[in-house]
Amino acid sequence: MRFFRVEVPEGITYAAEQDGYLYAIEEKTVMESMNGTGGDAAPLGRRLGRASDLTLLSPVLPGKIIAIGLNYRDHIKEAKLHEPSSPLIFAKFPSSVTGPNDPICIDRTLTERVDWEVELGVVIGRKMRNVPLSEVFDYVLGYTAVNDVSARDVQFGDGQWTRGKSFDTFCPIGPGIVTPEEITDPQSLSLRTYLNGETVQDSSTSEMLFPIAELLSYCSRCFTLEPGDIILTGTPWGCGEFMTPRRSLKPGDLIEVEIEAIGRLSNPVVAAE
Repeated sequence: MRFFRVEVPEGITYAAEQDGYLYAIEEKTVMESMNGTGGDAAPLGRRLGRASDLTLLSPVLPGKIIAIGLNYRDHIKEAKLHEPSSPLIFAKFPSSVTGPNDPICIDRTLTERVDWEVELGVVIGRKMRNVPLSEVFDYVLGYTAVNDVSARDVQFGDGQWTRGKSFDTFCPIGPGIVTPEEITDPQSLSLRTYLNGETVQDSSTSEMLFPIAELLSYCSRCFTLEPGDIILTGTPWGCGEFMTPRRSLKPGDLIEVEIEAIGRLSNPVVAAE
């Protein structure tokens, strides 16, 4: 199943996809799926239309955004850094979340080196605390695509990553959440990023240093994960900061991230007002 959040004339609704169309579903259906009490099929309401014809919002409003740094071997090589011995965890503020087709806003008075990062997002479905490796996927609601937009000059200048990762609009999520029965092996998905149509990232989740099960179990030992929390599992090679010459996002650009079996997330870049 694929879950979406959609803006319609009556307001905001959740939706599920069937036969190429989105159908309204009750929020409690998604919440039941998140906490493991729902059935195998969501009762579908009225047909809303095709996803491409609707205004899609971020499919989840996470209480926590937990991100993993330096988790792709090819990215570690391009950054000329050493592999971490344990997952490198940082946070993005939930206020950075934005949806498909929404603008990424760059304030040039704060940053001039804004980068892209395609990442597989794992959405938590049930409360997790001290969960062993063998059980972690019982707690996953599904997967989505995320662009971990990063102000590199701020990130590296501050000496810690929170501010440079958390500007408003710096966490596009979408287009929907794909449940695990549609993705049998999340460690073999292709990931790509397109800048104005040019491929700048092209890799696979098989490049992860710490696989998803290990990340989730490790995080659940460090802190409680709640339904709706999202784990960003790292980015592969191809970030603009490490290119020669360096490349950064600028107003007028279109940045798109795409993950196999999930879809493409597109966002225009604009100057902050």
